[in-house]
Amino acid sequence: MPVVRAPLATPATPVTPPPPPRLPSANLNPNYQYGSHHGISLLHGWLPLTVELVAVAALILAIGWRTRRWRLVLLPICVVLGAAGAVAAWAYVNDQGLASDPAPIELWACAGVAVAAIAVAALGWRSARWWRRGVSVLAVPLALLSTGIVLDQWVGYYPTVQSAWNALTAGPLPNQTDIDALPALRNTTVTTGKIVPVRIPDTGSGFPHRTEYVYLPPAWFAGPTPPTLPVVMMIGGEFNTPADWIRSGQIMPEVDKFTAANGGRAPILVFVDSSGSFNNDTECVNGPRGDAADHLTADVPGYLESRFGASADPANWAVVGWSMGGTCAVDLAVMHPELVRTFVDIAGDLGPTSGTKEQTIKRLFGGDADRWAAFDPLTVMAKHGPYPDMAGLFDDLTPPKSGPGSHGARQSAAVDDDTVGMGGHDGVIDTGEIGAAEKLCAAGHEVGIDCTIHTTQGGHTWQFAAAAFTSSFPWIVARVGLPVPDAT
Repeated sequence: MPVVRAPLATPATPVTPPPPPRLPSANLNPNYQYGSHHGISLLHGWLPLTVELVAVAALILAIGWRTRRWRLVLLPICVVLGAAGAVAAWAYVNDQGLASDPAPIELWACAGVAVAAIAVAALGWRSARWWRRGVSVLAVPLALLSTGIVLDQWVGYYPTVQSAWNALTAGPLPNQTDIDALPALRNTTVTTGKIVPVRIPDTGSGFPHRTEYVYLPPAWFAGPTPPTLPVVMMIGGEFNTPADWIRSGQIMPEVDKFTAANGGRAPILVFVDSSGSFNNDTECVNGPRGDAADHLTADVPGYLESRFGASADPANWAVVGWSMGGTCAVDLAVMHPELVRTFVDIAGDLGPTSGTKEQTIKRLFGGDADRWAAFDPLTVMAKHGPYPDMAGLFDDLTPPKSGPGSHGARQSAAVDDDTVGMGGHDGVIDTGEIGAAEKLCAAGHEVGIDCTIHTTQGGHTWQFAAAAFTSSFPWIVARVGLPVPDAT
């Protein structure tokens, strides 16, 4: 059912959209740029290798020579359990449809070693001397840490120790400000936008969600009352926290640079929770995993409009998503043109996906194929008909190429950058993603959606997502009705 948004009172400073900008060309930001990350790298360098070597050394010491029964009976059992753990981890990830790029073999090896370390500590406890017991216990967290580091290297989730620690400890985000501090900043000169943690009521959805974040640009603080600014809804990937665009993507320095060049003017950014927990893959639909779609379309817009004076005009709203969030961006736009008229899909799939089509229908829709069709973008577009004034940008991936003659719409100039995860090097991308942008954009053109596709050589990592967002940000800003500087 479409969500109807009640009109607000006459805004203090209404947004008057300029003529819709043309879509950016496929040559936009031809350099595949990654944000700079300061601190000890978790993706490359000495720390990951050191942790892995120490973990292996601890496990070897924990195993030892011991007794004949240990060597011939118990140790082989530990090895078998480790191998079974590696296979089980691989099978689970594939069965649940959790992987985008295929995981590196090192991940399964580390998972197996972690299981083996647990088995060594448990089965070898009685035959071990006191110091070997201590080493056995130490080997377990070291092996688990190695597994986590390899996982992080694969997806590029946390580039540095500092970013991982801030996420683990829920440390403050850049320029974070409590919502109660906003009145004191009203009608003052704010040079850098503020990020505000918010608890958006779930009265429209009943969807249990975590703390979400709102970025208020400097222009929001000018004057006695908030101006009526446009909004960009930011959605992360499958495994996520609402702060991932800020912590892992590290997009705020580029946003701040843009606002500084644009007189403090930028849209409000709302970093939403589309999952409710880190590993709850909702694909932004309503189903057994929660009514995430209703949260994004019923709870979030009304809160932004009432609490921060955001525009209620769908022409002033955009949605940007990465990976799963890219799928969400298209879906939300085509299902709710009364809410949003601009979308950016960064490496999303053809539609909500949790394994095969049959698995998706079962997991996301409780086995109801009609509910699946209600959230399938191609089906929705075909039934809806014309979409006046809607535009979309697809930023898609092709595997990195090497050697003479390699080429692409955008060359990956920084594929060996120390801020890039293994997914940026493996040469393989999500097979479910291949061709999705072309099919969705072609179907969109048939129903009046102005869309284009950018293709970048690279991997399915947060670094790619950040580069794609910062490339498209000036276009997004112009689309939602704000002027943009001549050069950013």
